[in-house]
Parts: sequence; C-alpha cells; structure tokens
Amino acid sequence: MNLDDKLDRVVKRHEELAALMSTSGPLDPQEFARLSKEYSDLSPVVDAITSLREARREISDLEAIASDPVADPEMRGLAHEELVEIKDQIPKMEEAVKLLLLPKDEAGERNAILEVRAGTGGEEAALFAAALFRMYARYAALKGWRFETMDVNETGLGGFKEATALINGRGAFARLKFESGVHRVQRVPETEASGRIHTSAATVAVLPEAEEVDVDIDEKDLRIDVFRSSGPGGQSVNTTDSAVRITHIPTGMVVQQQDEKSQHKNKAKAMKVLRSRLYDMERSRLEAERAADRRSQVGSGDRSERIRTYNFPQGRCTDHRINLTVYKLDRVMEGEALDDIIEPLIAHDQAERLAEEA
Repeated sequence: MNLDDKLDRVVKRHEELAALMSTSGPLDPQEFARLSKEYSDLSPVVDAITSLREARREISDLEAIASDPVADPEMRGLAHEELVEIKDQIPKMEEAVKLLLLPKDEAGERNAILEVRAGTGGEEAALFAAALFRMYARYAALKGWRFETMDVNETGLGGFKEATALINGRGAFARLKFESGVHRVQRVPETEASGRIHTSAATVAVLPEAEEVDVDIDEKDLRIDVFRSSGPGGQSVNTTDSAVRITHIPTGMVVQQQDEKSQHKNKAKAMKVLRSRLYDMERSRLEAERAADRRSQVGSGDRSERIRTYNFPQGRCTDHRINLTVYKLDRVMEGEALDDIIEPLIAHDQAERLAEEA
C-alpha cells in the first residue's frame, strides 16, 4: 500500500468516527470513550494530512501560473519563488505525516516508575546512584512533572543502594523509557584519597505506571511481610512494623517500601510498583513476540546492557547505543542538558521504525 492509500484510510476512519459519535442513537459510555480517544488520536494526523495535501494542490496551481506564457512576468516570477519554497517543505511534511502514522506505544502517555540501583563499585556506586536519582528529579522539575520519592535505601555516606520514584506527567514514560540500562561512571571517588580514577555503575529501570485494571493480581499469589523501617547502617527508625515487603510468588518478584510511617500507605506504594513491574514484564513479552526479528539498538530495553558512560575528568557523557558524546556533563547531571541525549535517542528510534515500515 502506497502512502496516499494509507492517508485516505486514516481520513476515512476519522470521518467514520465523527459520524458514529454524532449518531442519534444512545452509545454505551465505555464505547463512546473508546471512539472519542481514537478520534482524538487521529485528529493531529488528519490535520497534518490536510496541510500536506493543500501544499501539493498549491504546487499544482503555482506550476500552472509559472508556466503560463501569457501571465504577467512579475506574477510568474513570484509563483516560481513560492514554488521553490513549498517544494522544499514537502519532504519535511511527508516525514512528519509518516512519523504520525507509526504505531504508538500505548504506554507512552503514562506516568513513569523510576528505579535506580547501585551496581558494581561499592560506596562510590551508591553515591553515583544517588546523583542519577537527583538528575532525574531535576529533569522532571524542568518538565513540570511531579517527582514523588516512593522509597530510598540510603548508605551511611549519603549514597543510595536503591531508590524508587513515581514521575507524574503526561508522556513521562515515552520521554524516559530509553534511560533503562546500566549507567557507568568514571571519576575520582569522594572516598579516594590517592586521586585515582575509579569505574563504577548503577542500573536504571523506567516502567510505565500500571493501573489496577491493567494487571490482575491474585491475593493468593502474594506473600506480605511487615517489619520495622531501618535507616543507614541498619538502625531502626520506627517503633512499629510499618515497612512492607511483598513477594509475588509466581514470578519471585520482591518489592519493599518503608518511606511512610503507615503500613497501609507502604503497602499501597509497594503494590503500585509491583503492578508496574508485572505490566512492564508482560508488555515486554508481547513486544518481543510482535517483533522477534527486530533488534533495535535503542529500544531493546535490556537492563543488563551498558548504555551510557559519564566521564567526569573529561566532562563528557557518551551514549553507546547511538555513539553520541556531549561535552557538558555538569549540565547533564543537573538535568538541564539531558534532552541533548534523549532527543537523538527518540529520533534514532523513529528512524529505525520508519525504515521497518518502508
């Protein structure tokens, strides 16, 4: 099917949806919501198609004027100038339409669950994990998203063994999903007196937030343990058993929450993380089945893959998936220049998917 046939189908479906929603007969509320969402999703695509087709018609009209021997010479000259300008725009407009036609990640518009864990490197890895966690918090603030810390397991020197946050903001997951993987740091540790450069790592996982309707969890499949919250060094910070550990027996998945003083609140937060992990696991399985032959360098989501190196002595940050290096590490760690890495990753993924669709 060529591009114009695809565009015709989209426009026709948009018109069908408008007719269905304006029908005089009663519609089931859920059905109306589904139709309304599909109509809303297609509207920007149809707008882009309309602009493209108007530009093509304008080219035809301008060509007629520019080639008309009896037309005023000045008019022909103006028509020729406009013709060159619009012809330059057409490839960009077609590219924009093709991008809009790509299948959407249904989870893209969701909030994100961020999990950061210290990897190899001892205390330095924990300090780096804490720095990454703060980087994402600052980035979220710059985007106007709400960053809600859900759980932090601190070390005695201010590092994080692991930390979890909920990032509330439309499209947060779509923006951050390529951050999953192993992040490596090369720097002189704060704990190193000799000034030698050490290499350590932290693992980042970004999951789409799941709702209760997305994942059916049987209470019989859960083992719930309660205990007293502990702070750095293992000392108890609470006098009641408010901390919660939930084990999902079929998968062996374990989630722990202890930030709240209320056991009920900790359990609710732990269930939110568990649902999101199970939802992401199923989503990843289905994606792998749909595209078993696709080995996208960016979108593999393999969390054991080393994706990025932060080299502090050289002030550089390198993303190994697309061989991109930026020399503004201080601004990356402040969240200010993180888009200089995220934007090319998104563009690379779109280019790969466009090539697959061709």
